[in-house]
Order: sequence, then structure tokens, then C-alpha cells
Amino acid sequence: MDIVVIGAGYAGTVAANRLNKKVPDARITVVNPRGDFIERVRLHEQIAGSGAAARPLTEMLRDSIAVEIASVDKIGDGAVALDDGRSLSFDHAILAAGSIASPLPGAIAVDTWEGAEQARIALAAVPAGGSVTVIGGGLTGIETTAEIAEARPDLRVRLVSETVAGALSAGARRHIRDALARWNVEVVADRVAEINGTTLRLRSGTELDSDVTLWAIISAVPELAARSGLAVDIDGRALVDANLRSVTDSRVFVVGDCAAVPGMRMACATAAPQGAHAADTLARMSKRREARPFSLGYSGQGLSLGRHDGLVQATDRNDVAQRLYLGGSVASFAKERISRYAAYASRTGNSVWLNGPKQ
Repeated sequence: MDIVVIGAGYAGTVAANRLNKKVPDARITVVNPRGDFIERVRLHEQIAGSGAAARPLTEMLRDSIAVEIASVDKIGDGAVALDDGRSLSFDHAILAAGSIASPLPGAIAVDTWEGAEQARIALAAVPAGGSVTVIGGGLTGIETTAEIAEARPDLRVRLVSETVAGALSAGARRHIRDALARWNVEVVADRVAEINGTTLRLRSGTELDSDVTLWAIISAVPELAARSGLAVDIDGRALVDANLRSVTDSRVFVVGDCAAVPGMRMACATAAPQGAHAADTLARMSKRREARPFSLGYSGQGLSLGRHDGLVQATDRNDVAQRLYLGGSVASFAKERISRYAAYASRTGNSVWLNGPKQ
């Protein structure tokens, strides 16, 4: 059985490693644009210079898994076309292309290693007293803002978003606001309409100066699924059945951020279990056993607020925030352990333990 895994993020590496263990005679090829596994949950550390987010794929994938450093132009009828003109045939493919940011011109997107490295270099060139603006009030924007503010207290750090941590509980939002205030972060409740050099024009008409502007809104997906003729939703995510197979081509599994699964948010906590499910389904199919539908329940969200503070928000199984949250150094330690486990799960093929089957 020939299997091509497109993408080597959390979903793709979990799927490849787990499948390699469960179906050892399968010929697995992972296609990725770069030879590294990127810990996206650590990109804010790379930006601030407080940590690294890349690991060689040779450390993450089992030895018998083949790796092709290339991009996929199209998924065709039993084959994927690579950007170098080659093609790889498959019996099954697992599309795990992840998500992307769509920044305004003039902003640096922080969703990739390349963007994070560009941001790190740009920040290092800003002299004391300069300004940096992070656009986006979700967890990515908050973590990026706090990490920079702690690492560069000599800069004026600003977070621009109409809402900040809107999906978290009221207590958790207060903790985040207090943490940002301790680092003298200016929070601007507005939306950036245009970036002209070092000037930001907000929707309200206000203009702000910003030596470096970072885009931390990650809500789009690559066009590969649509370009390949797979059915997609209005946001470009591939439509899948209960087993995470494309409704257009049952040979193609779609997992992670680029899969249109109701009730699922973009996160490694979603991607890893979906990658594991795709591997389990293929293993069952190889033994002529009936596939089981994908089911997942959430238990919480975690974020860093610099190196010595953090927050873990408890949620119900549908990812709705509860009143219970944990903040401070203990939460920072917990978030660090969660981040480490996400990488461990990818390397070993285990599903992320924080989530489980939805009842």
C-alpha cells in the first residue's frame, strides 16, 4: 500500500509515524516544503529570541518513512504532482497542509518559520524606544505580544484587536489583561485598515507609528484542496465524511486545519488526534475492518504569557470555556509540558492526551 502524506506538521507527522507502526508493510512518503518539523506553538519564542521552533524531520519521522522536500501543486487521480515536475502515485493520501495567514501588505505573518525568522531579524534591528505592533487578539497574538514585551522591555509594544481572548472566560481575560499591563503593553481595541510603511491606519481613522508590524491572525488555508478539485467549504477547507475522507475522493483523507470538521478549532490539539484517526482508519481498512467515525472532545486551552506566566483555560467537551482557569507560573509550566507533549505525540504517533473521544 502506497501512502503519501502531504504536510509534516502535527497532523502529518502523527499520521505517518502511527501508520508506520500499525501497518509496517505500507510504503509511506511524507512531502513537505522544508526539511524541518515546525513547532508552531513555539514560533512566538523564535520571534522574541527566547527559543527555537524547528526540529529536523530526521528526528521526528521513523527511519523507514521516505521524505520528499517539495511542494504539492495538485492532488490528482491517484497521484500527487510536485512543484519540481515529478509525481508520486498513491493508494491513499493524507492531506495535512495546515493553515496560513493572509496579512495586509506591510505586515509580517508569524504563522511560519520563515515569517517568525523574518520577524526576529526585524525586531533585532529596532533600537530602544522603537515600537512593535502585533495584530490579532487570539492566542497566537497574545503569546507573541507577551513574549516580545518580556524579551524587549525597551520597546513600545502594542496589541491591536477588536477583542482579546474572546473565547476564554471572564476571569482568564482579566488575567491576560493584567499580565500585558505588567509588561506595559498598549492594547488598542480597533482594526487595522491599512499599513503604509511605519504608519498604521485604523478603521476608526486613528494613525499609529510602528517600526515592525506582525500579523497574528491565522484563519485561511492553502488552496491545494480546491485547486485539486476536492469539494471545499466557503473558507476553502476540504469537506470530509465521518471518517475524515474527502467527500470527493475517498482515497484522500484530510486532517488538521485544512479539514472542514464541524466544531473543531485550528490547533495542534485538533490536528494530532485527527492525524491519528486517519492512520487508525487506514490500519483498520488494511485488515478489512469497518472504519469508525472520528470523534473528539476538548478539555482546555493553554497559552504562554512570557517565560514565567501562563494560563490554562478549562473547557467543556465542545470547547466552550468554563469559569475554571489556572494562571501564573504553574500554568506556564503546564503550558510548557503541553507543548513538549505535542512534539512527543508527533514523533511517536500518539494522539494528544488532553483530548478524548466525544461522548
